[in-house]
Amino acid sequence: MIEHFQFYLSLIVAIILLIMLANKIKVAYPVLLVVAGLLISFIPGIPAIHIDPELIFIIFLPPLLYEAAWSISWKELWKWRRIIGSFAFVVVFLTAISVAFVANYFIPGFSLALGFLLGGIVSPPDAVSASAILKFVKIPKRMSSILEGESLLNDASSLIILRFALIAVATGQFIWYEAAFSFSWMVIGGTGVGLLIGWLFMKAHKYLPTDASMDTILTIVAPYAMYIAAEEVHSSGVLAVVSGGLLLSNRRHRFLSASSRLRGINVWESLVFVLNGLVFLLIGLDLPEIVSGLGGVSVSAAIGYGLLITAVLIVVRILSAYGAVIVTLIARNFITVADTRSPGFKAPLIMGWTGMRGVVSLAAALSIPTKLYVGGPDFPQRNLILFITFIVILTTLLLQGLSLPYLIKKINLPSFNDHLPDEESDELIKREMSRFALDHLTDHYGEVLVKSPFLQQLHEKWKIKVDEDTDVKLTPEIKNAYLDVLDKQRMWLIEQNHDNDQRFDEDIIRKHLMKIDLEEERILLMH
Repeated sequence: MIEHFQFYLSLIVAIILLIMLANKIKVAYPVLLVVAGLLISFIPGIPAIHIDPELIFIIFLPPLLYEAAWSISWKELWKWRRIIGSFAFVVVFLTAISVAFVANYFIPGFSLALGFLLGGIVSPPDAVSASAILKFVKIPKRMSSILEGESLLNDASSLIILRFALIAVATGQFIWYEAAFSFSWMVIGGTGVGLLIGWLFMKAHKYLPTDASMDTILTIVAPYAMYIAAEEVHSSGVLAVVSGGLLLSNRRHRFLSASSRLRGINVWESLVFVLNGLVFLLIGLDLPEIVSGLGGVSVSAAIGYGLLITAVLIVVRILSAYGAVIVTLIARNFITVADTRSPGFKAPLIMGWTGMRGVVSLAAALSIPTKLYVGGPDFPQRNLILFITFIVILTTLLLQGLSLPYLIKKINLPSFNDHLPDEESDELIKREMSRFALDHLTDHYGEVLVKSPFLQQLHEKWKIKVDEDTDVKLTPEIKNAYLDVLDKQRMWLIEQNHDNDQRFDEDIIRKHLMKIDLEEERILLMH
């Protein structure tokens, strides 16, 4: 690897330039990176790229999942838990079954077990691709929340299917009660391990004498600890990272200082930026090695199989999206659902069209062993499965990735009015926070307020809701009073969010929490 260090360094520079270009021409960067990697791979003299699946599973997957868990709104995740659960587990399973039967019927040499293996590999949509595409268009909050929540869980369900399928192919049999027990342990064990390790890290942040740099390093170590620990006890590492990440994210204001939160955001944004860029570029660069392993199957036939499986994935997801709506409309007569209104035909179509595949599918395909067992025969159809997976990733990124923004604009989705408009929410939160701060300052710091020009200015600022700084020197007494008010504002915002106040989108709440963190950091740095 050392001899190719300059090449890998140049890839980082290429990623930055390509993402800048993608933002300029308003194309999702995963699309551009995969195509660029594909083109680069044909340049003479380029070093052969071999992607080790353990590299992706261990190095790339835990931090990417962990960052997604920190970014998602727990309130929205819980509100839409039924539809998210159905897409993340039921739809993934139905997709794998559909692919199994189609592959068994149309692809020579594919048994049902091999088809189920392929289905488990290509069934989970990629979260990064969808989020990169959706940033160029505006969709209702409920849809983005469902997509984000689904992407957190569908990787786990697909990798569970992968494990069972590998056992079925290797042994030639499928014992349902053993599979049911194994599935239960992977779900319960993975979730439990993630929560336990997340709790331990939360206590470490809270009680150890850490600073902002140490806290940031601990947040980087946490997902790897969760993933490896869960895999060591043969449960789901993905669910461990997701459950632990959600626990820590939801309680971040209890154990991390404002400084740690602010610095951590900057570090994680840069880390995820590089990891995502590398993964998608490496997918394109890996094509020559995949093609060279096809053996007796012609490239044209393999492409045809890949396009057939892609069509199955798209059709099944769209049908599942409409099926989910029908089930919800029926279920609302018997149970309480998040929304009783019919979304019409537009929203399910968009949900169905957001099924771009990516890094997890490729890593899963690469994880197939070369031999059925040690010293045994070659694993059947391994290279063809790899090639089909690559075609699925490339086709869904290009076809759905490039057309999705146009489709969203053309369809003109309803707003659903789940929350107040952002501008209205922003003004309402500012006004209510100002009123809350005024009451707290007057009730608890009346004497300090009388003798402090700084607090008097703040009092007036909150009264008229304007932004103005002051260069007045603060005494410890005044500084403590102001920091206490900021902390009370922070707690008020968190309570508003946890009380399931559906007026406010959690993203707006988080924006104001960050403003408070920035103000607290500014005050602490003042002499």
